[in-house]
Amino acid sequence: MQQTRRTTGTVGAVGSVAVGSMVANLCMYVVHLAASAHFLDVSEYGEFAVLLSAMLVLGVPAMALQNVIAREVVLGGDEGRLRRLGLVTTFWVVVLTAVATPLVALLLRTDVATTAAALASAPLLALIAAGQGILQGRGEFQVLSWVLAAVGVARSMPMIGAFAAGAGPAGGLLAGTLGAAASAVVVWLVVWSVARVGRPGRAPSGAAGVLSVVRASQVQLVLIVASSIDLLLSPRVLDAEAVGVYALGAIATKVAFWLPQAIGVVFYPRLADPARSAASLRQAVMVVAGIGIVLTVLAGAAGPVIPLVFGDGYDALVPILWLFAYIGAALAVLQVVLLSAIARDRTRVALGTWVVVGAEVLVIVTVTGSVIGVAGTAAVAATIAALGTWAVAR
Repeated sequence: MQQTRRTTGTVGAVGSVAVGSMVANLCMYVVHLAASAHFLDVSEYGEFAVLLSAMLVLGVPAMALQNVIAREVVLGGDEGRLRRLGLVTTFWVVVLTAVATPLVALLLRTDVATTAAALASAPLLALIAAGQGILQGRGEFQVLSWVLAAVGVARSMPMIGAFAAGAGPAGGLLAGTLGAAASAVVVWLVVWSVARVGRPGRAPSGAAGVLSVVRASQVQLVLIVASSIDLLLSPRVLDAEAVGVYALGAIATKVAFWLPQAIGVVFYPRLADPARSAASLRQAVMVVAGIGIVLTVLAGAAGPVIPLVFGDGYDALVPILWLFAYIGAALAVLQVVLLSAIARDRTRVALGTWVVVGAEVLVIVTVTGSVIGVAGTAAVAATIAALGTWAVAR
């Protein structure tokens, strides 16, 4: 009976967090769809989407910070010290953002002010992640679900309002940053208002610091880079209109990548069990790959609808929308494999993925010059990374 209650509680917690994450992701999809279909022209949408991807890369320390803080809370770490860790990490993300802004603007050929409006969200995401890590470590999964959904709404809806007011990419990105600031306030009000439930103690794992966050970022960073590097490099090799076409196609990649995330959450305990990890990894990969095949076929069937919804400027996506979905499907398999490496503390497995990503960058900037060339390179790289990392990790 106790085991049944524990299982039911776990399923309920996973379901709650999945719903909150789905709301947040859906909000961002709505932003992309509204911006591309109604408020921004093709080149403006390309700039907007590329800068959001750059901000995602700078958000990697935030994801790592959430994991470190959640782990330390579970182990009985002092929340006051962990809050200080969140502030220190946020400070270093501010420094990183200040250094990165002109470099990103130069690399992506975007306006410095627009770039700054986008990347200014990164430190705020660190503050949000610190609060979410405390809630996660306390086991407050229903509260965390509401927080995830609220943050998604608060960051995305102001963007749509700014676009509707004619603010353009810079105004939309600034509105999103202001929404992130409001989200940080809400998250910490929730953290302070929800009492911590005392639990008998395991000792803290050690004095977690910024270096712990840096180490925790490694696997997450390679996954984020692998999932966004093609879009980030597209302005270097494509003209403005082609970048916009690629950016819209990349929405299919994001859907296929993020949709099977719950599989990793459900399989994670079995991936961490040495007696079942190998078999569980095979099962998880098969399930995620099966979902990816279905999404790829559906994207191929949906290709002819693209011009009807978004206009003739996106005609080039009709025959290749399936290819973008396939990229996301291959990356979803890679995500499961890297998750298993984290579960078994074999994070060096990610080194092979870094090598593949480096080769992908080299090919894109030196060989490709078309939408299908960049997408094809990304598809091949994702396939090699997923299969190669799986071969090493299993």
